[in-house]
Amino acid sequence: MISASVISFVLHEIHSLPAVLVYGLVALLVFGEAALFIGFVLPGETTVIVAGVVASQGNINIGALCALVVVAAILGDTVGYAVGHHFGERLLELKVLQRHREELDGALEGMRKRGPIYVFVGRFTAFLRAVMPGLAGISKMHYRRFLLANALGGLVWGVVFSLLGYYSGTQLTKIEKYSGWVSIGLVVVIIAVIVVFDLRRRRRRRHDRPRPGSPT
Repeated sequence: MISASVISFVLHEIHSLPAVLVYGLVALLVFGEAALFIGFVLPGETTVIVAGVVASQGNINIGALCALVVVAAILGDTVGYAVGHHFGERLLELKVLQRHREELDGALEGMRKRGPIYVFVGRFTAFLRAVMPGLAGISKMHYRRFLLANALGGLVWGVVFSLLGYYSGTQLTKIEKYSGWVSIGLVVVIIAVIVVFDLRRRRRRRHDRPRPGSPT
């Protein structure tokens, strides 16, 4: 869950910046979260929420912010995918990733089994958001499948968290309380939808399967 003190510090630092610099900073941090692994230092979620707060004060436009965040998230993850695809498992030898090796191996296994679903759901957790594009590249997932899941995740995540900051205004304790629950809630809903569709698909397959003794 995001620390209100971190949000307060970042908000104080960017509040007085000209709008163009705020947009540039947000784009850089969201883009770099997966492309440059800076998500281990400052999660993009924090940046997006703070930018939403700044937009609520009239310093920047919320519509432009949502669009910028979505584009930066998709492009950053695309670069992360390309890096993982190019370097393969050698990427996991980086020092910044070594202490997370067990989690990374588990995430990579999940990526190979579930593919795009893992990419989409991973967008809503801080650790996976920073490493999932690279793992998708390492697993050699087809780029078109990755791009679709990445774009959908970036769209939902970017708009939801920009608006969360915007409508919470300067009430940082409220942001701290609800941001984590928003992520959890979205993941639960997404998983529930996936399970329902999977059950329906299996039921349809059983229904369409020829019964023993029936004419073919």
